[in-house]
Amino acid sequence: MKKLFIIISCFCLVSCNNKEIKHKTASPDQNAHFDKYKETFVESLWRLYPGWASGIGYHKYDSILTIPNQQNRDKLLAFSKANLDSLKTFDINKLSDNNKTDYYMLENSFNETQWSFNTFKSYEWNPAAYNVCGEFAEMLANNYDSLDIRLENFYLKLNNVSAYYEAAKQNIKNPTAEHTQLAIDQNIGGASIFSTDLNEALTRSKLSDEKKIEIKARATTAIEAITDYASWLKQLENKEARSFRIGAELFKKKFEFDIMSGYSADQIYEKALEHKKELHVKMLVLTKELWPKYLKDKKMPEDNMLAIREMIDVLSTKHVKPDSFQLAIEKQIPELVEFIKRNDLITLDPTKPLVVRKEPAYMAGTAGASISSPGPYDKNGNTYYNVGSFGGWDKARIESYLREYNHYILQILNIHEAIPGHYTQLIYSNQSPSIIKSIFGNGAMVEGWAVYTELMMLENGYGASAGSAQASPEMWLMYYKWNLRSTCNTILDYSIHTKNLNKEEALNFLMNEAFQQKAEAEGKWKRASLSQVQLCSYFTGYTEIYDLREELKKKQGDKFNLKAFHEKFLSYGSAPVKLIRELMLKEN
Repeated sequence: MKKLFIIISCFCLVSCNNKEIKHKTASPDQNAHFDKYKETFVESLWRLYPGWASGIGYHKYDSILTIPNQQNRDKLLAFSKANLDSLKTFDINKLSDNNKTDYYMLENSFNETQWSFNTFKSYEWNPAAYNVCGEFAEMLANNYDSLDIRLENFYLKLNNVSAYYEAAKQNIKNPTAEHTQLAIDQNIGGASIFSTDLNEALTRSKLSDEKKIEIKARATTAIEAITDYASWLKQLENKEARSFRIGAELFKKKFEFDIMSGYSADQIYEKALEHKKELHVKMLVLTKELWPKYLKDKKMPEDNMLAIREMIDVLSTKHVKPDSFQLAIEKQIPELVEFIKRNDLITLDPTKPLVVRKEPAYMAGTAGASISSPGPYDKNGNTYYNVGSFGGWDKARIESYLREYNHYILQILNIHEAIPGHYTQLIYSNQSPSIIKSIFGNGAMVEGWAVYTELMMLENGYGASAGSAQASPEMWLMYYKWNLRSTCNTILDYSIHTKNLNKEEALNFLMNEAFQQKAEAEGKWKRASLSQVQLCSYFTGYTEIYDLREELKKKQGDKFNLKAFHEKFLSYGSAPVKLIRELMLKEN
């Protein structure tokens, strides 16, 4: 939902100068005018969406909090249509490859805005879309300016918190029960930003005592607005709550906009089903190989799925202790860096910090690990690896979670989230010459790259046993289990929203066909009930990237260089893979 408002907000920008743009584009030098168009567009964008600007490192408007009311939506919808008209003034055939991809990405976003407001309307049924805690938390956590200046902007921004939540109440109509509960949990959890976190920052500041008192007073009012919103949601009469399932028509359209794939939602679903079968075959071969080593005194079950499950269960008992989970992640990061350097897989930038931290409270509720990356305006800022905690969990749930993220899987998770996955890709994205690709990054490309790197690392010997250059059978088996995760994400997402898959069926599928622990399966069900299409991005992006690599290997033969492929692919920024594919194939 944050993406929805991000996209919506940007479309009012260029229309103000629509006449000027039409006049300028009469010139034959389309690229120069398109570059100017983008420059004007982006600068105006940040004035209208200051929260998004701050999130990617542009801090000129940090003191402003936008009110998501009806007046704002009407204005943004009208401007988005005007911006589509502005794009049409350019002859796309006369644009450079870089500008063509920017054009297509902007066009897609503008069209999605129209659809989102007129058809999807999640601003009415998703109360979790309204949460100011993250914006304020980043102002305290990052060091882009002096603490006193950040606190002054924090203070000014606080002035609109009450109006923000009053607008949210006006927007909400027949919300889903799942998004309502998430909104309650995340807002209450994030409210500590305005007490504990703020007070800690104030003790370190050089502001006057009078100013500190004023800031605390406004923060108290903000906490009241947040807790009032949560209480209002708890008391909201909603006897016939809207289903969290969006249905086949909306799902397929959202897939087109969000993924921008060469495949349709139906096609990628079928590909995922086929890939799942292929993975099961490979896992059975490895299970038969490993069985004598670990279970020689036990007869292997005739049921292939049961045999694979038993082998995975044995390997899953090797995991870290609960209090060492974050420490284990921190320890593995330099090991990944050393492996990549030794095998010359991709150039890494050692000057860009990666900080492993406990997941902030306002982010809790949907995922156990994630990356928060600095934007193109804050290229030297910290990238945070957010690690979920076990607070409030019983021993059985913790053990289930640790078995899921066992010794083998934890390494693959770190490849995905950190190096050479998200962290590395986002560093490259920030270096892209296209600001559009950085700020409108394609989720399927971003997630697909992270999934692709998991396989690539094992192909090059990561996870090898002592004295071997090949990844161990244990690591390969657990990798296939992990790859089933992204594959089954697509199957699950599609099936829940278009085929009415229920929770019992989903858990059975995830536990018995994807071999996930119960805690992981239940977490994935929750995530799938709170999002739509995003779970398809992993397998879709991975499939398109892998297919592109293999196609180029065939075309280039002995001249193919893996490192060159990686760096060329990432040089295009976070563009949709189908657009990158066109450019890379055209060059070869």
